[in-house]
Amino acid sequence: MIDYNNKKFRPFANTENGDTDAETIFEYKQTGNVLTSDYSGGKIVSGHLIGVVDDHGKIDMRYHHINIEGEIMTGICNSTPEILPNGKIRLHEKWRWTSGDCSDGESVLDQI
Repeated sequence: MIDYNNKKFRPFANTENGDTDAETIFEYKQTGNVLTSDYSGGKIVSGHLIGVVDDHGKIDMRYHHINIEGEIMTGICNSTPEILPNGKIRLHEKWRWTSGDCSDGESVLDQI
């Protein structure tokens, strides 16, 4: 299992319907297979996610945040890790809003 505890991530890429961008910082905490993160920056005023990490480091998570428009947004996301040559983690994410237009998207987060 990959240990995400105390690691920070920043979006490298995101589809247009996403709220996160390069200014958004995720601060991951992990205890056992339970993952949490606070995140903010860019279009995000305040956000939180909670998830479960499997034996291969894949994350099944739910998230919610308040964006700069004052909207409460919610969603579901599945992240698959890739270990880069420098030893850092890159997360390939497939997500879906469960609020708003309920559209799908994809993003890539890099460990910083």
